Amino acid sequence: MTLPADPLQWSIGLVGYGEVGRILAEDLRARGAAHVVAHDIKQGGPEEAPLRAHAQRHGVRLAASHGALAAQCDLLLSAVTASQAVPVAEACAPRLRSGAWFLDFNSASPGAKIEAAGVVAAAGGRYVEGAVMTSIPPCRIRVPLLAGGPHAAELVPLINSLGFAAQAGPAKLGVASATKMCRSVMIKGLEAMVIESFVAARAWDVEDAVLASLAETFPGIDWEKQGAWFFQRVIQHGRRRAEEMREAAQTVREAGLQPWSAAGTAERQAWMADLADAGLFGDRNAPRKDWRADADRILSVRASPFPPTRESTITDNPLDSRFRGDEDD
Repeated sequence: MTLPADPLQWSIGLVGYGEVGRILAEDLRARGAAHVVAHDIKQGGPEEAPLRAHAQRHGVRLAASHGALAAQCDLLLSAVTASQAVPVAEACAPRLRSGAWFLDFNSASPGAKIEAAGVVAAAGGRYVEGAVMTSIPPCRIRVPLLAGGPHAAELVPLINSLGFAAQAGPAKLGVASATKMCRSVMIKGLEAMVIESFVAARAWDVEDAVLASLAETFPGIDWEKQGAWFFQRVIQHGRRRAEEMREAAQTVREAGLQPWSAAGTAERQAWMADLADAGLFGDRNAPRKDWRADADRILSVRASPFPPTRESTITDNPLDSRFRGDEDD
C-alpha cells in the first residue's frame, strides 16, 4: 500500500471516540486532516447520540465496526480503556491495510503492548507503542508522547506534521509503556493519596493543619488547587484510571515485585468511580473548585461510625494485629 506523501491526506482512524478520541478528532480536523473516521463501542447504544452529534460538528465519519474502520485507514490511533488494548488490536487486525500504521495510545503494560504489536504485525501492519506522559486535556494533541518500537522513528516526524508532539524512544517494544506505567504508579498514586488523606483530614477537622504542613514541605505546590484538580479528574475518569493502574500493577509484577501501592491505587480509583456512578457527586463533568464539598459528600455515606470506637476499628485483616499489639513480636 502506498500512502499519500502528505499525512494530512491520509485516512486517519480513531479507535475509541471518548474524551481522548474527540480531542484528537477536533485538533486533527483543525490542522487540516482531510479524512478522519472513528468507531466507538457505544455506537448503537443509548450513548450514541452525543458521539454522532460531535462527529457531525467536526466532519468526522463514524464507521460501523472496528473492522470497517481498519479497512479504510492509513493510520489508526487506538485510544480505548487499558484492558481493551489487545482486544481492539485483534478486532482491527483482520481488515487492516497492508503497511498501515497502528499507534497504540493505551495505558497498558509492556506485556500487553508486545502482544498487541504481534497481532498487528501478523496482519501486515506497522505497530508503534505510544506512551502519553501527562494529562491529555490541557495539552490536547500536543501532549508529550513517547513513541516506541522498531517503526517509531519513521512514524514520529509524520505524525508531528499532523500536530502531535511525539519523540521517538527505544526501538525495543515495551520500554515506552514501562516508562509510562512506572510514572503512573507515582502520579495516579498521588491522586489516590491526596483523596484518602484529604477526606480523612476533613473527617477529623484537621485539613487546614495538613495543608499548611504540606505547603511547608512542598512549597512549590498549591495544594488547594491541586487537590481540587485531583478530585475532579478522579471523579470524571476514576474507572479508566483504575484500569490503567491494574496495568501498572501488572507492569510491577512483570518486574518481579509485588504491586502493593499500584494495586491500592487501583482500588481507590475504582471506589471513587463507583461513588460517581451512583450519582454522589452530581454531574461528574461539572467544574469543581472546592474539594471539601466532594469530601463532605463522601463522608456523608461512610459505612463506619464516627467518631470510631476501638471495636469499630478492628477488622478481619490479620495485618491489623501488628498495630493492636495482639501478638508477641
